[in-house]
Amino acid sequence: MMSIVLAIAAMMAAVLGGVFLTFSDFVMRALRQSSGVAGMEAMQNINRTVYRSIFMGLLMGFAGTSVVLIIWGIQAGSATVIWAGGAYLLGTMGTTMFGNVPMNKRLDQGGGGLAYWDVYVARWTRLNHVRSIACILTAVGFLNGALVFGG
Repeated sequence: MMSIVLAIAAMMAAVLGGVFLTFSDFVMRALRQSSGVAGMEAMQNINRTVYRSIFMGLLMGFAGTSVVLIIWGIQAGSATVIWAGGAYLLGTMGTTMFGNVPMNKRLDQGGGGLAYWDVYVARWTRLNHVRSIACILTAVGFLNGALVFGG
């Protein structure tokens, strides 16, 4: 049973990582290529919309799932499951809460205007690479756990 839970968790991490990769790979480049005002306004709209999206529910809900799986990993003696959950909590959620979200709030409030937009795109994208990689590591770790505990 736990192998199924871990396999589903691995798929969810991969889906979340895919969304982050989409932004890192082409959405942010497209916004950067737009005129500064158009790109900035589009990103402000994306940030306002994401709070009421399925993605946000998955992002936040998966943090709870990761905590539960870390606790299970401790009980089962699975370092792989523990570090996979930790990769999500630190690499994805930590980066989101302490990096991307504060930048989104500043952008939404117009702090810095177009001068900030150039800094925002570069730094936000770098932080988003971290989230993508963290989700990939999470998916690999949980998938490894599924294989190990699947017999």
